[in-house]
This record gives sequence, structure tokens and C-alpha cells, in this order.
Amino acid sequence: MQFISFALTYPFILLFSILPMRILYLISDFFFIVVYYVFGYRKKIVLNNLKLAFPDKSDDEIKIISKNFFKHFTDLVVESVKYFSISEKEIKKRFQFLNPELVDTYGKKGKNIIIVGAHQANWEWSTSMPLALETTILGAYTRVTNKYYDKAIKKSRKRFGINGYKTSETVKNIEKNIANNIHAAYILLSDQCPALSKTYYWSHFFNIKVPIHTGAEMLAKKFDCTMINYVAKKVKRGYYEVTFELIAEKPRDFKDYELTEKYLKITEKNIKQQPEFYLWSHRRFKHRNRVPKEFL
Repeated sequence: MQFISFALTYPFILLFSILPMRILYLISDFFFIVVYYVFGYRKKIVLNNLKLAFPDKSDDEIKIISKNFFKHFTDLVVESVKYFSISEKEIKKRFQFLNPELVDTYGKKGKNIIIVGAHQANWEWSTSMPLALETTILGAYTRVTNKYYDKAIKKSRKRFGINGYKTSETVKNIEKNIANNIHAAYILLSDQCPALSKTYYWSHFFNIKVPIHTGAEMLAKKFDCTMINYVAKKVKRGYYEVTFELIAEKPRDFKDYELTEKYLKITEKNIKQQPEFYLWSHRRFKHRNRVPKEFL
């Protein structure tokens, strides 16, 4: 059944991916109307998230951000499809890394690196990072249920030099690489809501107490990895600029959760600069009323 589903849909995805961007954006404009005006996909969730995150903004301001988010969301879908066939020349033109030397400085020193980021602007195209960096880049990913699509997506992301590994195997992967004297940078997206059973820390995100992912800090301290944040900013439709920012060169010098707090502050600052390009359609604040007593 998985193969049949893959065989019936994947050829159409490849067909769409070879279309020029201007055509894909016309398709995106159509899907925006369908998603936003016809089906209202997660519209209430987005509005609620925005109201919680920006209580000082008026209803009109919230609606404008919400509408612009959905315009960007459908763009992101077609851009993700385009990634299956986009050329190296075009991705370099559209997704530029402004200061890759920050990462390479530590990579050349033989340091392992944890690169943290958020679901902002276009995170799918960040797998083109090896084109701009000399450091070996590895990325954690969540396995797709359909094994044929999972293989196709991994192959697509690997075209530009990134190797993926299952998120659940991160520790084992790093240990194996260290044992083989392989130094690398590991990309982790750390802004979504963790399962409560795997939550060890609660903190404020947009002044709301929520459970926080602490895996990046744990890995940085366990393996003495330099911790660096990356953020993609949307310059114009289909064009992005990525900036790296040092969080900690020596993570073991920091107290527990200090690095996580630094990451949260950086992420919040970046979201506020371009709020319409953050992934507001996921339930980031769904556990806000379930804060354990010890974290109140």
C-alpha cells in the first residue's frame, strides 16, 4: 500500500518541482486562497497563538500577520517541492549564508558543533548548508511513515552534501563519529513543544510558561560541542539570508539550562523581527495551563 501511494503521487511532485519558480508561486497563490478562505486550515490555531504571543497587538494587526503567515506557508510548500530538483546554482542564489566562517572557525579547530534553529522562514532549504561551509554537516530528521517517501526525501536532502540520521539515534551517532575521529556540526530544530513525558524544563517563551526542549544543551555539554544558532530571514519572495550566532564556545562553563535560555531569547528576538514567517500553525502553547508546581 505504501508503494502504491508513493507511485501514484511522487511523479506529480517531481513534475511540479521542475516547473519555474514563477509558475510555482502562481500555484501557491491559488492554494493560499483555498487554504485560507475556503478550508481555513488551522486558522483558529494560528490566530490564538498570535494573540498569546503578542497580547499588545490589535485584532487587525493579528489578522494581518496571520494572513501573511498563510501566504508564506503555501510558498513554503511549493519551495519544499522545488527542492527535489533545484540546481546548486539556484539554491545558492536563493538561500545565502552570510557568515559561514563562524561555524568553520570552530570546525577547523576540530570542535564538534551543535547548530540550533527554529521553524522560521524556510528551514527545508537549510539542508543546502554544506554548499557554504567547509565543516561536515549532519542533520537530525523525523522518519516519514511511508518508507519510499522517506528514502526519496533523504536522497533529496543528501544532494548538496548533508547526511541525515534519525533524531532518536543522535547520541549514538555522535558517539560513533567521535570514536572514529570524525568532527562535524549537527543541526537540531529545537522550538517545537516536547512531549510532557520527555520534559525536564519549563520556561517562558513570549511570556508564556511552556515545556522546553533541552536536548541541544544536553548534547553540547555531554560531548563538549560549541553551540551556535542559525536563523533564516526572508529578504523577498523566494530569497533568504542565513546568519549564524554563537551561543557558547565552552558549554560546560554554563549552569544547567542557561544555554537553553540563551537560545529561547535569540529565537524570540528573531521571530519578533519577522513574525509572519514563523510556524504558528503548530500548537506551541498547548501545555501552558499544565505547568508542574515545581516550575510555577
